[in-house]
Amino acid sequence: MQQYIEPFIEVCTMVFKKMAKCDLTAGRAYFITREDFQNWDISGIISLSGGTRGLVAISMKTETATRITENITGTKHTYLDGDVVDAIGELINIVAGNVKQKLQDMFKLAISLPYVIKGKAHMIALPLERRRLLCIPFTIFDDQIICLSIAID
Repeated sequence: MQQYIEPFIEVCTMVFKKMAKCDLTAGRAYFITREDFQNWDISGIISLSGGTRGLVAISMKTETATRITENITGTKHTYLDGDVVDAIGELINIVAGNVKQKLQDMFKLAISLPYVIKGKAHMIALPLERRRLLCIPFTIFDDQIICLSIAID
């Protein structure tokens, strides 16, 4: 399992450092089920296909997303406006694209276009055959959390 998780941690840490000018600290990965409450306000999602199927998502609270977007654009944001949605979509696109390259030898992957879900306490519901997501929590800005979720068949 660690061989699959490590590329996601490496890539996510690198992308946020380079694009959003902030450091991430990975926490211990855990599984999320449909019944688990998730208190996210925005999620960027990319589907995976090819040698395996699944998805990669990054989820966070509004305060975190607006601060990340401010770091990227240099413009202050106070709510989940179009720039914030675009920034979160672009971040998951870059993360998934880089992970795809790292895992290409194990899986011949293709990735979808990113899509973004916003709304208080939304959840990412998977088909019944994939009942759980693996969440890798990252601490960002010293006291905020983002979750990189992975579901691979």
